[in-house]
Formats: sequence, structure tokens, C-alpha cells
Amino acid sequence: MNLLIHLKIVGVLMLSLLVLNVIVWKRFGWRQEILRLELLTRQVFSVHSFFIMLTIAWFAVLSLFYGEALLTPGPLATAVLAGLAIFWGSRLVIQFLVYDSRLWRGKRMETAVHIVFSTMWAYFTFVYGAALVKQITA
Repeated sequence: MNLLIHLKIVGVLMLSLLVLNVIVWKRFGWRQEILRLELLTRQVFSVHSFFIMLTIAWFAVLSLFYGEALLTPGPLATAVLAGLAIFWGSRLVIQFLVYDSRLWRGKRMETAVHIVFSTMWAYFTFVYGAALVKQITA
């Protein structure tokens, strides 16, 4: 398995998440929806959304342009890969433990989206985990 290619694929997928995030805001009318929230809740939601997007953008940059550095044995690369594997592994677990299955179960499109995203979180976790194992065993 060529981990560098997989890191680049992960980076491209993360960039697509950024584009999708903009679409989701429009699709679900979140701009209008959050206007009904208290000011603090609205601002926290907006700020958290921005920083999640910024974090994913940085993960994409790391994966696309610094893949070789991530695969070069060293303590910093090991720490970054461990953080990325934990981040995406946690996201995968949250997909099943936090999101209520009533949101997607029995709905064709929502079920497909659930499967696609669960698969993507698993793929991210696997790629970063495999790179981490390579680091640790190098």
C-alpha cells in the first residue's frame, strides 16, 4: 500500500468536505436556523463551524503537501499522525454514538449519506493509523 498516495487522496477528500460544508449550510438553511438561537449560542455555533472548517483545511494541507514529512520517522510526525488518527477515529465513533439513527434509518438518501461519511471517517482513520503504525515500527 502506498501511504503517500492515500494521504493525498485523504487531502482531496477533506477539501471536498470544505466545499460540502458550504453546501450543507445552504441546504439546511442554517443561516436562518441559527437566527432563532440565543446570541451566545449562535455565535459559538458559527465560530465552532469556522474553526472546524479551518482545522479540516489544515489537515488537508498536511496530507496533500507534507505527506512525505508525515511518513518520515520522527517524534513530530508520530505525534501529528497520532492526533489525526485519534481525531478521525473519534469522529467515526461519534457518527454512531451521538447522531440518532432516526435521522437516517428508513430514508434512502440520508442512509446513503450516513454510509458514505462513515466510510470516509473510517478511511481517514485507517490511513492515518497505518501511517502511525509505520512510524512506530520504523
